[in-house]
Amino acid sequence: MARKRTYREKLQDSKDLPKVEKIEGKLTTRWGIGTVLIPAPIEVDAVMRSVPKGKLITINDIRCRLAKKHGATIGCPITTGIFSLIAARAAEEDEAEGKKRITPYWRTLKVGGELNPKYPGGLEAIKVRLEAEGHKVIQKRKRMFVLDFERAVVKG
Repeated sequence: MARKRTYREKLQDSKDLPKVEKIEGKLTTRWGIGTVLIPAPIEVDAVMRSVPKGKLITINDIRCRLAKKHGATIGCPITTGIFSLIAARAAEEDEAEGKKRITPYWRTLKVGGELNPKYPGGLEAIKVRLEAEGHKVIQKRKRMFVLDFERAVVKG
């Protein structure tokens, strides 16, 4: 049986990405007319790494930034989300090995400033990291959000 690849290996495996594809068929009703960027995992990680302490970025900001870089209309929400999770898990592997400079995945939020419960440690661990950087995290039912997150979002 083949050995399971680490998240760091998955992060480095760009296959034939990035690529820009024409939006066709049923996807035009969801995404409109134009082109969609399917980013490389390492590109998503690089944007996540660029967010300084005390600042935040949303997954949609990452999509927009990468789409603009490649001249596409939009960035693929599915692959960008998957690759952000791979980057977070790779950071968790790095941290487990004692590395100090890891991808600050906790600074990447979902739409509306929501914390991503799929990131390492879950909501409570992400909340602790964000509050340590000066953010106020509030809970709404089972979901958590950074209060006034827009003020801290990195422009670019």
